[in-house]
Amino acid sequence: MHRAFTATTRLIVRTLREERTPDTAELTEIIDWSARRAADGLPLDAAIAAYLVASMTEFELLSGEADAPEMRRYAVHTLRYLASVLPAVALAHLHEHQQIEGQRRDLRRDLISALLSGEPAAELAEQSGVALASGYLVVLLRLAPGEAGARSTIRRVQSVLDAHQQADVLAALTADGGTALLPAAPDAFERLPALLARIGEATARAVTAAAAEAGTLDAVPEALGEAEEVADLARRLHLPPGLYRLDDVLLEYQLTRPGRALSRLAAKLDPLAANPVLMETARSFVRHGHNRSRTSAELRIHRNTLDYRLGRIAKLTGLDLSAPQGVRLLDAAMTARALV
Repeated sequence: MHRAFTATTRLIVRTLREERTPDTAELTEIIDWSARRAADGLPLDAAIAAYLVASMTEFELLSGEADAPEMRRYAVHTLRYLASVLPAVALAHLHEHQQIEGQRRDLRRDLISALLSGEPAAELAEQSGVALASGYLVVLLRLAPGEAGARSTIRRVQSVLDAHQQADVLAALTADGGTALLPAAPDAFERLPALLARIGEATARAVTAAAAEAGTLDAVPEALGEAEEVADLARRLHLPPGLYRLDDVLLEYQLTRPGRALSRLAAKLDPLAANPVLMETARSFVRHGHNRSRTSAELRIHRNTLDYRLGRIAKLTGLDLSAPQGVRLLDAAMTARALV
């Protein structure tokens, strides 16, 4: 700062004596100095203050010797000098900070990619100034369609994540959602519903999330794979917005494993394929947990009509819907049909 002060006072005097503003070479030197100071972490206000203090100091020194016309001349020149120099200083700082921020984003993106793929991440974490947690909760976010732009959506989601964790959260986000790594903690999963609610409020979009926990950094890729399978099941089964983990879709997950049972279960509903009304009745009955009141309310039909339709479904499929085994098979068949 002392060198900047001295150089500034000398340049003010030299340009005043020659009755000109700084030339291209002088502005280039000013811009280079500003960029280097910005890279060193000098705030923009401090850089600008160096020029203002130098100008004021020079003014005070001259005020004891120069007459009024000379002081007026100096004041006008100084304003022209500052009008030429300060925009260049601000631009240099802005450009340097943009480059630094761009490098920071690239490092964080590479760090997230390394963690998710199981590659070494310690060096990237050190370079980006991130203290790695011992383990992470891998959260896949999916946002319902909305009108907000991608940049706005990403900024809002990242802000909510950071506020939730009270720290910078490692996240790879898009306009439709993305992946977030939340440090593992005993209450990490229990706090997720509140986080999703805040994301929904911030984006005005419904949020569906799949989460899996990695107890160690090496387990992050496996947790990512688990969360991806849960998210895929939620999508294929048209589950409502909300939070899901493997325990919430265990039956559905097992039904997706290789074997003949899945197709045979799905085939149980083949007799309903030609009757969309009965198929939708069966789907609603399963969706509402076999509650006939809610099912008839959703379908807008009388309970007697629902009972008649369920009787037809039982006759066509051979499933006894009055017995626990029958309704369990109906549930499994409906899930299998959504998965095949």
